Amino acid sequence: MTMPVMESNLDAATLTAWARVIDGGPFSSLCWGERIAFDNPDSLTLLGALAAWTDRVRLVTTVIVPQLHDPVMLAKALATGDLLSGGRLTVGLGVGGRHEDYNAVGADPKTQTMRGMAERVALMKRVWAGEKLTDSVLPVGPQPVQPGGPQLLVGTIGPKTVRSAANWADGMAGTTLDLSVERESELFDVARAAWAEAGKPKPHLATSFWFALGDKDTARDQVHRHLRRYMNWIPEEYVDAMAPTTGWAGTEDELLDVLQKFDDIGADEVHLIPTSSDIDQLRRVADVVKDFTGEASL
Repeated sequence: MTMPVMESNLDAATLTAWARVIDGGPFSSLCWGERIAFDNPDSLTLLGALAAWTDRVRLVTTVIVPQLHDPVMLAKALATGDLLSGGRLTVGLGVGGRHEDYNAVGADPKTQTMRGMAERVALMKRVWAGEKLTDSVLPVGPQPVQPGGPQLLVGTIGPKTVRSAANWADGMAGTTLDLSVERESELFDVARAAWAEAGKPKPHLATSFWFALGDKDTARDQVHRHLRRYMNWIPEEYVDAMAPTTGWAGTEDELLDVLQKFDDIGADEVHLIPTSSDIDQLRRVADVVKDFTGEASL
């Protein structure tokens, strides 16, 4: 389950309540994303809070953009999060889709590439391995609880990104806009093949989509409102055009059917993305997941 970090009028009470309900089960992971030129909470500050607010679930960044950070400081912050959470951190990484975020922090948009991300990942792994990068007395710490650093997932919507990350990632954190199970199945096959070619164990396969529970019209309107707010870098008429087929809207029984379809293609996780901060939506999805009899975790 994803935290409602992209919703408006958030406060500490709302975030704490969501974190504790998610941690209470039956979800296996708690996720949150990163933006800079937006009014969402800072991802790394929130990591510390979530480590304190939860005890059970894995904490998954979906995703952090390493090019927006100093890589050594990012490695230190993530290692601290792994320490505070007792080794429950999984780091999803992506290149990001918005130049405005790069511009906001003075990052070079020319680094918005898979190569730019891979170079920063390599540096972070050196930090997590305890390697001294300078002539300092001690290396940059703390050491992560997980040997070698947290599990790494590549944020992706396409095969080229998946293939390029096979050498450094442990799996993928995909996103499906239109919930095409067939396309996600093809992407999973690409990941399996790329990891095998790299001589690595099978990848962790995750996908995600926006959701709203309720009658069709009400739920679809909720998704539409969220997309208009979240996709504010895209002309509104384009968002309006894609809104009827983006994300998922429906009833509990229909959600159960969708989850089963992703389980059938071998998804290890489905990261659900809320389109409201209403905690009743979270509790209703928790009831759906409790009834889910497939083998995928959510």
